[in-house]
Amino acid sequence: MTKEALFPSPAWPTIPVEGESAGYPVHRIFCVGRNYAAHAAEMGVEVDREAPFYFTKSALMAQPSDTTIAYPPGTENFHYEMELVIVIGSPVFRADRTAAQAAIYGYACGLDMTRRDLQLAARAKQRPWDLGKDVEQSAVIAGITKAKAFGALGPQRIHLEVNGEVKQDAHLSDLIWKVDEIVSDLSKFYHLAPGDVIMTGTPAGVGPVVSGDVITGGIEGLQPVKLSIGAAE
Repeated sequence: MTKEALFPSPAWPTIPVEGESAGYPVHRIFCVGRNYAAHAAEMGVEVDREAPFYFTKSALMAQPSDTTIAYPPGTENFHYEMELVIVIGSPVFRADRTAAQAAIYGYACGLDMTRRDLQLAARAKQRPWDLGKDVEQSAVIAGITKAKAFGALGPQRIHLEVNGEVKQDAHLSDLIWKVDEIVSDLSKFYHLAPGDVIMTGTPAGVGPVVSGDVITGGIEGLQPVKLSIGAAE
């Protein structure tokens, strides 16, 4: 295999970790669809309770919290989605729920920014969601809190505001597929490893933002996430 590259290759995006000087490099981003019943209802679809379903974003789409991104091209309906992010800390493959839980390194607040008009157009034609979901700078991830420090999931509030106005407000207990179930199921299809992050789905209340808007979000016990929407390029 050739050792030299034809052009410079970007470094993996990294996420800060509470209590650590080194950051967590992001290698893959998996996303769970329709994991809150109320959100599925507002999108006009049924929840698939047989198994979770997934889509992906390129790792290079990851952005740190408290940043500004350009309003993306090709859309007139750019949506926020506030999510709990799972961070994998050890290799896991074909794991049961106990082993899956043990492989979780930590959790973070995240934003899955979406070109909703393109997603819905693709869905209507039964095409992949890539143009709607795999959007440049669309995976905004706040600092990681280690799993032991965060404790058990369940009653924590998950919320999002646009320009200070609450738009999403739910609890992690509303998740249809719990974190150990998600990791266990996903490990049937992939050799999960450190560097893998999983965005677990969004509550109801998604909606559009425009240039100049400021998005803030939080989950009790985790570092908050913030994003500013800049002008279109």
